Amino acid sequence: MNRIVAILLVATLGSCVTMPGTEPIQVTVADIESMESEGLEMRMLVKLRVQNPNEAPLEFDGVYVKVDVLDRTLATGVSDQRGVVPRFGETIVAVPLTVSTLRVALGALEVIGGTRTIDKVTYRMEGKLDGIGWGSHRFQHTGQLALPGSGTPAGTKLTQ
Repeated sequence: MNRIVAILLVATLGSCVTMPGTEPIQVTVADIESMESEGLEMRMLVKLRVQNPNEAPLEFDGVYVKVDVLDRTLATGVSDQRGVVPRFGETIVAVPLTVSTLRVALGALEVIGGTRTIDKVTYRMEGKLDGIGWGSHRFQHTGQLALPGSGTPAGTKLTQ
């Protein structure tokens, strides 16, 4: 179950942030690590690579991430990490994400019970990078992944 969630998160988390008069900041997943879970939750540390293709460094103070799969929230996370993305540079921002196993189980039951048949998974990742001196900027990424046995090779990104 953890492996499936991690694969979905890697496939979904890629995005950009646009600021007025600048090139968009690119946000992608650099790594996912398991964390100790509690009760009905799975926890993982997602490391986002934030790239700044602009002439000025960007200071930030906090990040928020939400991942929806099949129009349902799968994972959310926040971090109060502070730092600077250097001009024409990049940095890694670590965000602990919480995945409700109850949400995952209910979604699986819907598919297994036949109330919902799917051959591809739609996803949406959105978030917010709080800047110092340049305000908060939202980022998002949407798309679809084919499921194994659907006629499209597993992991193939169908649309974005």
